[in-house]
Amino acid sequence: MSPLLRVQGRIGQRTLLLTTAAVPLTGWAVHATVLLKQLARKDKDPLTGLLRRDAYTARARRLLSRRDNLAVVMVDADHFKAVNDTMGHPAGDAVLAAFGARLTAWAGPRASVGRLGGDEFAAVVQVPAARLEQRLAQLVRTLHAPVVLEDGRTVNVAASVGAASTGVLGTRDLTVLQRAADAALYDGKHSGRAAVASLAHTTVPSINGRRARRPGTAVWGRVA
Repeated sequence: MSPLLRVQGRIGQRTLLLTTAAVPLTGWAVHATVLLKQLARKDKDPLTGLLRRDAYTARARRLLSRRDNLAVVMVDADHFKAVNDTMGHPAGDAVLAAFGARLTAWAGPRASVGRLGGDEFAAVVQVPAARLEQRLAQLVRTLHAPVVLEDGRTVNVAASVGAASTGVLGTRDLTVLQRAADAALYDGKHSGRAAVASLAHTTVPSINGRRARRPGTAVWGRVA
């Protein structure tokens, strides 16, 4: 056999071995990609695309441990049952999806935004104390914009918003901040304004798993 043929033979065998070895590696890569996509879907709410409670909580705690000037924001859709009862569940789903998209756009890519269940949402965002009033008023205006359905009908919507700042409360504990923000939310429920928690809201007792109302909350962002 000529030297040229021997070289070609060796190259062909090497190519075959490399190709054969690449097949299972490629298969594992595809499998890993599928698994990652499945895990991502598991972490996200299928209706809104927001993080589910556990994934939101994990990311929120990471943010709180690493960054300053953070605020925990709680959002409840107002009169949501009436939307379902009068316009149907598809309309209610559209409202929830719209709220999810609006809250995500408002919070930005570095935030943790989640749907905690039903019509309850939460976000952990980085915002300087000097801009908190402005940012919350912007969120209220955004959430109160009507939702247009696929069939052309318009749904007038509203939301109650409560926030707790790490700087004001002097803590990075997500549980404390979230409960204080929830208490503030109920102070401003159906008011068309965002309510900001004070230190007093960290001691408000829980009633049926939610924080009881306490007067004296700062409120911002009135909707005309």
